[in-house]
Amino acid sequence: MKIQPVKTAIVGCGAISDAYLTTMTNKFKILDVVGCCDRNAEKAQATAQKYGIKVLSMEEILADASIEIVVNLTTPTAHYPVIKQLLEAGKHVYTEKVLSVELEHAAELVKIADQKKLYLGAAPDTFLGSAIQTARYVVESGMIGDITSCYCAFTRDGDILNRAFPFTAKPGGGIGFDVGIYSITALLSILGPVKEVSGIVQTRKPQRPNYSLENFGEPFQVECENLMSGILQFAGGTIGNILFDSNSIFILPEKPSLVLFGTLGIMTMADPNQFGGEVKVILKGNNEPFVMQQSHAFTDECRGLGVADMAWAMRTGRKNRASKEMAYHALEVLHGIVKSSETRSNQVIQSTFEKTPPIPRGYSGQTFFEFVEEIGIAQ
Repeated sequence: MKIQPVKTAIVGCGAISDAYLTTMTNKFKILDVVGCCDRNAEKAQATAQKYGIKVLSMEEILADASIEIVVNLTTPTAHYPVIKQLLEAGKHVYTEKVLSVELEHAAELVKIADQKKLYLGAAPDTFLGSAIQTARYVVESGMIGDITSCYCAFTRDGDILNRAFPFTAKPGGGIGFDVGIYSITALLSILGPVKEVSGIVQTRKPQRPNYSLENFGEPFQVECENLMSGILQFAGGTIGNILFDSNSIFILPEKPSLVLFGTLGIMTMADPNQFGGEVKVILKGNNEPFVMQQSHAFTDECRGLGVADMAWAMRTGRKNRASKEMAYHALEVLHGIVKSSETRSNQVIQSTFEKTPPIPRGYSGQTFFEFVEEIGIAQ
């Protein structure tokens, strides 16, 4: 049986589009990227020229029946109207995180996709990389026993981030929804759904001085959370603690904490915003960690992996791994923490999801066989 590549277009040619297009045009035979669209004509033209694709209008994308997947890389506040328009036109959609700023809008998008029998996937897809897949293998093998608790923490400097990427000061772009979502998704992919949350969320110093050359000294408004602390109770019994703070400092390379505590050992994971990195394990009776040998694919930057996995899912009739159900659940967890802070009460999470199969081991890219990594997500 011959598999036809999936014609794909992107909407939004901002900073993240380079990472996606580099991967999508070079790593995967299943994807045939044909065009890009952006409100800024110069950006669209520069992107098209760089990757050898066409500049397309939104109307052309919607009208072209040969384009099956559209990758939405717009800012979070635009996600709902853009994705809804694409789904209603019969397009399969993969979106940069989050699914939508508002939870009820995300629920509507999931419903439309279900009704129209369309694939809808969402970033982050970093959990499909070698590091988190190795961590999942460690847990599911029983190496560190039953996971009783977990912890993750992430810091950034909002004064730098908000000016470099203004959407991070807008609704849907706060530290929890923009960055914490990587840790939340990694934990969900390993431990499964969350049943209850509580937390405290704050916006520290909502008015800040602007240090850009164009608007030096003018007040800068932060319209979203920049400090989030929460407790997660997983359906499987694990208790998790999270802390995301963008009032601190920026360290490069970033050094978030992501740790799982088991009855037989402790596992420390790499940055969940990256695809690779070390997974360290300390087993009961030992005091020093060892680094797990990784035999999973995708150790390098690979944004767009979730798109390729979805394309293979479409062609083989299976569920995509970066699923709409998990994306919605992660969003509800974050909204639940916000609501808990507002109401000073625990929040029961209404949604759930089924964990999809891990990427098979043994298809690492350290080989002379070209595209060997793609064999893993073809399954």
